[in-house]
Amino acid sequence: MDSVNKTYFIEVIQEHQGIINSICRIYYIDNEDIKDAKQDIILQLWKSMPTFRNESKISTWIYKVALNTILTKVKHDKKTAITESLSDNYPENNSDDNIHLNDDIQQLLFMIGKLEATEKAIMILHFEGYSNKEIAETLKLTSTNISTRMNRIRTKLKETFKSIYNELR
Repeated sequence: MDSVNKTYFIEVIQEHQGIINSICRIYYIDNEDIKDAKQDIILQLWKSMPTFRNESKISTWIYKVALNTILTKVKHDKKTAITESLSDNYPENNSDDNIHLNDDIQQLLFMIGKLEATEKAIMILHFEGYSNKEIAETLKLTSTNISTRMNRIRTKLKETFKSIYNELR
């Protein structure tokens, strides 16, 4: 790629790094694993950039490449189980309210990490602000199917969260 394309690529990666970060943090806990996964995704995006045909949003394409890359990496690494605390990935805050909020966020991410691959993908895209229609296009599902799955995922997460909360009481 020439320097103009390199500059464009860097801008695209910087603009959409949230997608890459979200995917990596859902599938990995260890900061080194997250860094490795990000590098693998960026390398794959670089290699695949000439094949992008502008038939969809660039963010949709980035998500597809990133998810396919991470799923391949996860299968290869055999590090899919999220079994440790996520506290290393979030800054400490002394406020009691923030501590509880961070605990809730960590617990939610832990529970999302336990979902099957399509459910994780739906949640990542949802948290990134994608509409059900955009999620459906990205995952090649119907919008109705996404709505149904979102409701099931929410119910599953609520039940799991309630169960954990009740155990702590």
